[in-house]
Amino acid sequence: MDIELFREYCLAKEGATEGFPFDNVTLVFKVMGKMFALTDIETFASINLKCKPEIAIALREEFPAVQPGYHMNKTHWNTIIMDGSISDSLIFNWIDNSYNLIVQNLPSGMRKQLKPK
Repeated sequence: MDIELFREYCLAKEGATEGFPFDNVTLVFKVMGKMFALTDIETFASINLKCKPEIAIALREEFPAVQPGYHMNKTHWNTIIMDGSISDSLIFNWIDNSYNLIVQNLPSGMRKQLKPK
């Protein structure tokens, strides 16, 4: 996976936006103002995705390229090293899960503003 494929997939999510809230190299994807994915645009060496705590631990045990979230809450975020050891389809699934975690925790009024594409 390259950064453009990652970016296109994230932006295809309903209500997804991108921006640089921290600096000019950390690309952040949000839905309704809440982060669901981020990466460094200069290296694309890793991505950060939100995850249920029990699943986060299991993924870290199963995949050496999955680590506790770098500069994030390590209970709820994983950093995935983009070394090619994890299939694109699995990464897409993890992006979906991260996005869905954010959406399901939005207030109902905000969720109603999102319409499936």
